[in-house]
Amino acid sequence: MKKILAISLTIVAAGAAGAAFLVSDRRAETPPPVVVAAVDATAVTVYRPPGCGCCDAYVRYLQEQDFEVTVIDDNKFDERAVAAGVPEQGVGCHLAMIGGYAVSGLVPAEIIERLLKERPAVTGITLPGMPGNAPGMAAEKSGTLKVYAFGPEGVSVYSHE
Repeated sequence: MKKILAISLTIVAAGAAGAAFLVSDRRAETPPPVVVAAVDATAVTVYRPPGCGCCDAYVRYLQEQDFEVTVIDDNKFDERAVAAGVPEQGVGCHLAMIGGYAVSGLVPAEIIERLLKERPAVTGITLPGMPGNAPGMAAEKSGTLKVYAFGPEGVSVYSHE
């Protein structure tokens, strides 16, 4: 005789702190539920050199775009970036870690959101240098910015908008 196993998945809570899911295994006698935390895609950790004004402006910009940002002062953020897979030529003035990706430089929020939605098989993206029309350098993005993707397959243009 086969036993029938039913699994239920119910969203318990959602919000800035992420969502938690309630997973229960219902058999003849229902055991206690197990709670599994989900990854919050809006949480960002920014490693930056202490006192960097453009980094401070970029963090404020991300916060205005509804990202939850943790800032860590790190004089060796560039070494951290290279260790995370950012090509040396692509190291920006800070490194952001979000949703399992490394994001280097002043990348606009809409491009980060696209990265998180599309989930390409890359290590991360970078906007090299400090373009004067990028978030953190300008009050708002203007003109086009060329953002590169990098990973095991090499470097390619991710966005030119």
